[in-house]
Amino acid sequence: MSKQHQHKPKSPETTDRTIGQIRGVLGQIVHIHCTESYRPALRELLSTTEYPEVRLEAYAYDGPHTLYCLLLTDVDQIERGLHVVSTGTQITIPVGQAALGRVMDLYGEAIDGGSPLTTDETRTVYRSQTMTQGMRVVRPAEVLDTGIKAIDFFTPLLRGGKMALVGGAGVGKTTLQEEILRNVVYGGSGVSVFAGIGERIREGHDLWSSLKEHNVLDRTALIFGHINKNAAVRTLTAASAATLVEYFRDEAKQDVLFFVDNVFRFLQAGSELSTLLSELPSEFGYQPTLQSEIAQFENRLYSTEDAFVTSVQTVYVPADEFGNPAVAATMPHMDAVVVLSREMTHDGRYPAIDPFTSTSSALNPAMVGSGHYLAATTAVEMLQQYKQLVRIVSIVGEEELSIENQKRYSRAQKLLNYMTQSFISTAVETGREGVKVTRATVVADVQAILGGVVDRVPADEFLYISDLKTAGLI
Repeated sequence: MSKQHQHKPKSPETTDRTIGQIRGVLGQIVHIHCTESYRPALRELLSTTEYPEVRLEAYAYDGPHTLYCLLLTDVDQIERGLHVVSTGTQITIPVGQAALGRVMDLYGEAIDGGSPLTTDETRTVYRSQTMTQGMRVVRPAEVLDTGIKAIDFFTPLLRGGKMALVGGAGVGKTTLQEEILRNVVYGGSGVSVFAGIGERIREGHDLWSSLKEHNVLDRTALIFGHINKNAAVRTLTAASAATLVEYFRDEAKQDVLFFVDNVFRFLQAGSELSTLLSELPSEFGYQPTLQSEIAQFENRLYSTEDAFVTSVQTVYVPADEFGNPAVAATMPHMDAVVVLSREMTHDGRYPAIDPFTSTSSALNPAMVGSGHYLAATTAVEMLQQYKQLVRIVSIVGEEELSIENQKRYSRAQKLLNYMTQSFISTAVETGREGVKVTRATVVADVQAILGGVVDRVPADEFLYISDLKTAGLI
């Protein structure tokens, strides 16, 4: 029992919302024996008469007298025999402009050491059907520049679209996401919401410090369910963050940039809960509701005629197995998929974006223009040829290639090196000044490389430059 509960419990008082008593606890699942007539609806928020700070959520019934609940507070705060009562409400979170510049948990309670949020407006974390009536959903039709060369050229982000940053551990997903956040929020006019699900506390603190340093914290709301929290808290953090997004989009009529780190941890938390509830798993060991859980979350992140929701979400790939069911379930909801390559990180190329497997629905002439589209398709074709030539060069040397293949090989090397970039958010760690490059500049530079304008320049000169003109290469 925690110190705050080393006092004599309050005497239970029977109310018209009294449900019963706690009979057992298994991880984050609390077993309640219903002795009274009141039966809470699923998702109803419950507490105990003795300790009002305890929070439970009605999850599932097993017969008329057994209720399973999700435990949303520390397990040492509860014990067998406590009397459970309903609050009569669902989990709610405070909304409004007061959330900007603050770090909070899934209830909207401040965890940044500051004062409580100064707002009386609250919203349930669950989207009701009546809230969507009368809203006209629009499809994204405009490219949003991120300032990151490889993304803007190979996998453009749509304003109002969704992008997944996919890769294994240590390939730079979070760093890339932070750079996008910093670049787009700093130059934009809307607000941003960041949901940290199942990640380390240190990473959350680093993000908060970076946003503050670059003067974009006052337009960002951060919600965290760290890895040290139980699975129920981690999975519900996504719902709380989506509720804030909906408020800014539907009521404040503001464009929203929504960042999630990490979608896999959200689905993993659901898998943990499913195991504790002894639900029959799917073929690959995940919860049977995997597809519906990700769909319910992603379907809340749409754009309307009044405001756009642009989402960038990291997706961890366990053991670099891209066929993982949780990863595969997320991909269909994305407009752009940026795959980060471990091989490129070993080569020291950052961001380690793989242009061969990364895709974007925006990469078509109608969206990016014929010049960009032609340059991108030509570049990918050349890089495909380069992959084949690398094997030959490793055996016989570059000199044995034909003159034409030597040109392709050299230009492809320069193109790969040109796509490396120093980030503003990592300038202290790398010792290189961060840069932000416009999409039009990147397209022009790639056209110059493909056209042989810089054939006489050694490939090493292209590493971590901003653009060709600034680097003095043309």
